[in-house]
Amino acid sequence: WCLAHQYNGNMADQVLARETFLLKNRQFDVTLSPTTLSWYPLTAGDALHASDSNTLDLSEVIAVTPVEKHCSRNKDDFSEIELTPISCSRFAVHYVQKKRGRKWRPGKVTFKCPDIAVCRDWINRLQERLNQEYLRPHRLLVFVNPFGGKKQGVQIYQQKVAPLFDLARIKVDVIVTERAGHAQDLLQELELNKLDGIVCVGGDGMFSEILNGLIIRTQQEAGVDKDWLAAELVRPHLRIGIIPAGSTDAVSYATVGVNDPVTSALHIIIGDCQPLDVSSVHYRSQLLRYNVSFLGYGFYGDVVRDSDLRRWMGPTRYDYSGFKKFCRRKIYEGEVAFLPCPDQDSSPHDQTRCTTGCYVCKQAGEKNKPTPFNPSEEPRAVETFGPGGWQRIRGRFIAINAATNSCACKKTPKGVSPSAHLADGCTDLILIHATPRYRFLGHLLKHLTDSDRFNFSFIEVYRVREFKFRPVIIEEAEDEMVEDEEAGVLSRRNCRRNTRRNSVWNCDGEIIDQPAIDVKVHCQLIKLFARGIEETKQSSCWPGGCFCAGPIRD
Repeated sequence: WCLAHQYNGNMADQVLARETFLLKNRQFDVTLSPTTLSWYPLTAGDALHASDSNTLDLSEVIAVTPVEKHCSRNKDDFSEIELTPISCSRFAVHYVQKKRGRKWRPGKVTFKCPDIAVCRDWINRLQERLNQEYLRPHRLLVFVNPFGGKKQGVQIYQQKVAPLFDLARIKVDVIVTERAGHAQDLLQELELNKLDGIVCVGGDGMFSEILNGLIIRTQQEAGVDKDWLAAELVRPHLRIGIIPAGSTDAVSYATVGVNDPVTSALHIIIGDCQPLDVSSVHYRSQLLRYNVSFLGYGFYGDVVRDSDLRRWMGPTRYDYSGFKKFCRRKIYEGEVAFLPCPDQDSSPHDQTRCTTGCYVCKQAGEKNKPTPFNPSEEPRAVETFGPGGWQRIRGRFIAINAATNSCACKKTPKGVSPSAHLADGCTDLILIHATPRYRFLGHLLKHLTDSDRFNFSFIEVYRVREFKFRPVIIEEAEDEMVEDEEAGVLSRRNCRRNTRRNSVWNCDGEIIDQPAIDVKVHCQLIKLFARGIEETKQSSCWPGGCFCAGPIRD
């Protein structure tokens, strides 16, 4: 259901076109194959400069444009707006340059052809290959949140993203949102059939709006009851792109490896495709939200509730609220029931990372192919407790967390659950039992290092497909003033009253007030314009590859 960019050795050996072009006033042998564009110096003296030869994967070519000798440069140093003359003998190939820290930048190589006809022929051949072989978007709907993060969404789009979309000749319809929920509401009304994808410029909250709006509309059009927990949801056909412009940008960080607007824009342009698991959160028989990253009750729920009252502080509100709630350290009693993941191919403790082309996610996609929705089908029984079935844990908790992916961000580069996968159909359920404050602090500090943050006696972690949480109701004896209708006066009597001492759920940064929820993971429900985190060279400061090292193409 999602095409991957695959290298085919036989196709690479085929030659579609071959010509001698000038590059930096030197002759190069330029060859076009079905998957690559390569060039090699021909002059005898240039044989010493073999480093000037190069091979580009066509899947990472941004655009091919005719070029005149002079060009105009815009304000950003990373892109050029080419003049398009009526006739020319030069063409430029714009491609992805991979920089340090998993950042991408546009690169450009310009070839001078023998004549205008050859130039036009090569431009057409290259463009034809890009259009035929890769799922590149041609028309996008872009939602820009001007209020998220540092309130730079409009500026980021206009200065860093729009010039790249123009270069790639992508048609865009831009909507600047005016309020919370605006994008989700519009997605229920707008015509989407002619689009190739939806892009959000904002933070995790903006992405959540697009996610919920698109999934809800897809289920409505397919006749699927979204409130039915056991329903097999229909996958939307549109991919979602994320241009990070928020406070945390955890979704972008977990799926690309960096929260950089230019990098994310280039992933969208070249048509990358990454499946992603989605969890549906229900209360009784009603859908509350869909989420893709983090669910947190207790400590993390209290933090998001407190920080939501201090939006005027900007991103620093999370640090303030986190310190405040850590000092108070509330304990919540409840019961968690969960259905473990049946496959043992991966574990939250295995210290592996989900990267591009992940084998675990690929296997999960093959095992969890969608089945047609049958409206007459009755809900199946899912609460069979015992070996191989549901399990139940009751206790006093500081926090109950569920990480559907690593939930990595700048402050926690490895994430809440470093070994969580993007598309394995499971979420990592993390139970943090009541413990002294200093021990909980030790767990929090582990998030800043590569140490195992689950190696504590008060922490349990399970890889699950579904889970339920029920808070415990506390009965308290207290006096109550009641009205004596006959006497017409108030009298005091002793009674027992049920009171709730509950937290809220932090759902991808949004608040869910209902503490009693049911959660189910839907395997690879949506597609993103991403490719997962690419592996980099080994480094002593990062066991699986360092964020400060990576492949570089000059």
